[in-house]
Amino acid sequence: MNPVTLTIAATDGAARSGALATPHGEVATPAFMPVGTRGSVRGIDARDLREAGAEIVLANTYHLLLRPGDTIVAALGGLARFMGWGGPTLTDSGGYQVFSLAPKVDEDGVAFRSTYDGTAVHLTPEGAVAVQERLGADIAMVLDHLVGLPAPPDVVRDAMERTLRWSERAVAVHRRADQALFGIVQGGVDRDLRESSARRTAELGFAGFGIGGLSVGETAPERNAALEVVAGVLPADRPRYVMGLGDTEGVLDAVARGFDLFDCVWPTRLARHGKVLSTSGDFSVRRAEFAAADRPIDPECGCPACRGYSLAYLRHLHLTRELLGLRLVSIHNLWYTLGVLADARSAIRAGRFERFRAESAASRGGDGREGGYATQAPA
Repeated sequence: MNPVTLTIAATDGAARSGALATPHGEVATPAFMPVGTRGSVRGIDARDLREAGAEIVLANTYHLLLRPGDTIVAALGGLARFMGWGGPTLTDSGGYQVFSLAPKVDEDGVAFRSTYDGTAVHLTPEGAVAVQERLGADIAMVLDHLVGLPAPPDVVRDAMERTLRWSERAVAVHRRADQALFGIVQGGVDRDLRESSARRTAELGFAGFGIGGLSVGETAPERNAALEVVAGVLPADRPRYVMGLGDTEGVLDAVARGFDLFDCVWPTRLARHGKVLSTSGDFSVRRAEFAAADRPIDPECGCPACRGYSLAYLRHLHLTRELLGLRLVSIHNLWYTLGVLADARSAIRAGRFERFRAESAASRGGDGREGGYATQAPA
């Protein structure tokens, strides 16, 4: 029996809504996972996350391996307890750092230099599994080889084939019965490579699947076409996770194609630069026109920033570099992003998802046409 199972309660076209059962609790899907790279969502505590509607949090294997160390996290009761979160967690394998840090990659694994003190770090597919088993997340990801786009076809193919070989090695060593191991589909935006990767990854029997190698430079139509290919191949009863995708239009495009889980640093990273996400479009609180604005970001939003503070005050906090400003806008952006997924779930259950998606695009200043938005790369 898989420790993580997906139950589909409603569908509307290809879009689907249900529940992901994990050892630490249930997650309503489709769901957004706030990113707590080092075991913390920047400036946000567990209570903030719960109040915003988060039900699962993502952390990063590479960073936790380096600090505080996976054995320390294990000794302190595992990731969920260590964070004071207690709920479901997912750990990325470190594959994103293969893209962002440009380490040496060979068939054995990946050779990094620590971003903290420069010491050598060697991560193999087997090692990534062992670290994640000690961290104790509900969902662990295989180590994958991620390349940015556009890239030469042979580079994309080599990375896909290496990911498949590494996936076989990960399956062979995974032992923790209360942790699900997810495979990762690669292949860039090449339809044949995506189909092959999805089919061969599914044959390995994973409890769920990450869709990697997107949100790294491709256009929205290219991303959507790749997702359509993958959705047609992966088993319908397993969760599908589009890695690194967090902008509103991109997420709703993916939900429309039958995907269940999403993550991105986008909401909190933008907040640290004073950018607000809202139903009427995104804007900067630093704009001069808000200097005396005695109104909230969004009068319809129930987040602490909108309930208690004016745009004028938030602008003041950001211009004076007060930490409270970063925290409040981060909280708002998470409420907004998690709210989009909650509304999507309701729309699917009501059989009006496409209408909801079109209304969302129109209210945010889009034209509602399919694939009309550029992708946004994660951190």
